Amino acid sequence: MASCGLLRHAIVMSYLALFILLNVSAAPKKVKVALYYETLCPACSNFMVNNLSEIFRNELINIIDLNLVPYGNAKLHNTTITCQHGPDECFLNTVEACAIHAWPDLNEHYRFIYCIESLVIAEQDYSWDSCFEKTGLPRKPVDDCYYGKTGQQLEVQYAKETDSLKPPHEYVPWVTVNDRPLKENYTDFMSYVCNAYEQIGDHTPRGCRHLPHQVISKAKENEMKLACYAEEKAT
Repeated sequence: MASCGLLRHAIVMSYLALFILLNVSAAPKKVKVALYYETLCPACSNFMVNNLSEIFRNELINIIDLNLVPYGNAKLHNTTITCQHGPDECFLNTVEACAIHAWPDLNEHYRFIYCIESLVIAEQDYSWDSCFEKTGLPRKPVDDCYYGKTGQQLEVQYAKETDSLKPPHEYVPWVTVNDRPLKENYTDFMSYVCNAYEQIGDHTPRGCRHLPHQVISKAKENEMKLACYAEEKAT
């Protein structure tokens, strides 16, 4: 009887192991994309609103694991953070960090951040809190995060993540695909994503069908004026 019990246990464990293996192998494969940015950098706002948002329309978001890091060219001294575009930028960096924390669902926090960055482009960032009403997202979790200890902790965490980049970021927006920095080709990030997905995916996503398969690295002089450099003082 004992041997029968052991046999049943072994069979159950074998099926369980097979179930886990099948589920892991069936999990959707995704390409890691990270955006290191700061909230009041015009180039970051432009990229967020006019480039990155495209992945939600062409369905590339289905193959992307997107990580937003709102810190940019700020400096951390002990636990004090100084931002390139002043205290207003530090404030909005923390607000957006709190949004990511409060609403882990990418569709929710990106919608809120997109709203704020659209206001930055329109030079109306002073009305950032109108985005709660515009998106229908509750204000309380963001307020609790910002006015509690969590907001500061998140920014210190993002500071350490940004400062540990190898190679170090030179400017923002700084975009990486599978941890590889795209540097001056950051606006071509979708082509890099599609190339990376070809190595792991089993189909061609709709958003990849009309993109160039070969990315030609080139200096984009005009585009690189649309960047906030790490050692540059804001005007």
